[in-house]
Amino acid sequence: MAKAASTMGIMRLLMLHGWTYQTATWDALRQELSARGIEHEFLRIPGLTDGSDPVWTLDDYAAWLDEIVGDDRVILYGHSNGGRISLAYALARPDKVSRLILEDSAGIPPRGVRKLKRDAFRVLAQIFGRFVRFERLRGTFRRAIRASDYANASPNMRKTMANLVAADLSERIAAIACPTLIVWGAHDTTTPLEDGRLMHARIAGSRLVVIPDARHSPHITNVKEVADLVQRESEAL
Repeated sequence: MAKAASTMGIMRLLMLHGWTYQTATWDALRQELSARGIEHEFLRIPGLTDGSDPVWTLDDYAAWLDEIVGDDRVILYGHSNGGRISLAYALARPDKVSRLILEDSAGIPPRGVRKLKRDAFRVLAQIFGRFVRFERLRGTFRRAIRASDYANASPNMRKTMANLVAADLSERIAAIACPTLIVWGAHDTTTPLEDGRLMHARIAGSRLVVIPDARHSPHITNVKEVADLVQRESEAL
């Protein structure tokens, strides 16, 4: 059911986490935002933190988010996969997104060497899986190819992950017109900084802030710095 429109002119800030099954890593940032009087809604995402197990596409997640937004205009703050959902929603419903905050966002497919490595790992995983019978060895191999999210997912969520990874937003994001803040850890190896630079180049008027000592999750390691950025965006309306 769609949520009622915001009251008294307060802009709703919706936070979308990445590919995770727990929320504790967000506690410090959420407490910092609350201490500053910044109201926010931390969304539990289907298939991950809300207990359900759908097979969804990126369009399905955008439709789910539209039900939550209702008739409001909102600020979306998305990390990693949550950023991918936020981007898709901003493209589908530009009338409802006032501002975007993207933290180490997914949505740009691997390119160049990263793409070759991913494809090689996929082939190796298929070959390796024919010969290895022991789950422990299969788990070791998956960790070696950085496929732990896939390995730990249920069969349905593996299909969902495949659907999301296949969604290429790299060209479409040029249509995003709302003010956009892009926050990135300089040492991110999950969604590398080159992805953030590409988003910044293609989203007109966007602002890129690189956090020098951070990796994929600045909201964990650089709480006050991220809170400062979120507060600035929330107060800019």
